[in-house]
Amino acid sequence: MPPRNRSKARVSGTEKRRSVTGKLRLNAGIRSAISAPRPDDFPVAGLRFPPFRRVVRIHNGHSQLQLDRRAIATAIQRLDTHAAELLNLAAAPSALHPVPPGELSVAFLTDAALARLHATFLADPSPTDVLTFAGIPALGQAGEICVSADTARAFAAGHRHDLSEELTLYIVHGWLHLAGHDDRQPEQKKRMRAAEARALTLLRASRAIPQFVFAPAGSGGVAAPGQSR
Repeated sequence: MPPRNRSKARVSGTEKRRSVTGKLRLNAGIRSAISAPRPDDFPVAGLRFPPFRRVVRIHNGHSQLQLDRRAIATAIQRLDTHAAELLNLAAAPSALHPVPPGELSVAFLTDAALARLHATFLADPSPTDVLTFAGIPALGQAGEICVSADTARAFAAGHRHDLSEELTLYIVHGWLHLAGHDDRQPEQKKRMRAAEARALTLLRASRAIPQFVFAPAGSGGVAAPGQSR
């Protein structure tokens, strides 16, 4: 299946999401994926884990970004656990499904790095916020989500929006694409935005929004307590 571009311009407060589906490339040259601790090694009170172990590999490709791998893995596990309600599977189009079991890779990149991927897979060298690659479930690969930390920082600063929620929204958006959501048509886009809202509401209510911080330029990105680079 050839790559597909799914976008909505994000200008003057409107949203922009560009995602591509294609073969998963864990060794794309710009990242050396770091294995996050398995989410079920960190039990959360009241959380019902799905009947499989999701390995989440996280790569931080931005020298200033501080992140918490454990929190990101836990957030993804919570999305997996509540997939039926988030995707509204009882009434959803048949194309929707839980994200397949298997390894899920999440890469946090600079604008330049994501633009290079955008050019390589969509022949479009412009910056974007999210690229999503479908995995190969038979090989234990659920998919890969690549997000631009620079785009999130710029949008959050320009719209007085919380940086952690903005980056979490990008992760949610990619997760929804892996679950079969599309946003190329108005009705599809409406359903996907509603699913994003449900996911963020769930993560907020369970205090599962991962925290992201940008270290000052030149600081070497020293991680704050509870965070890592």
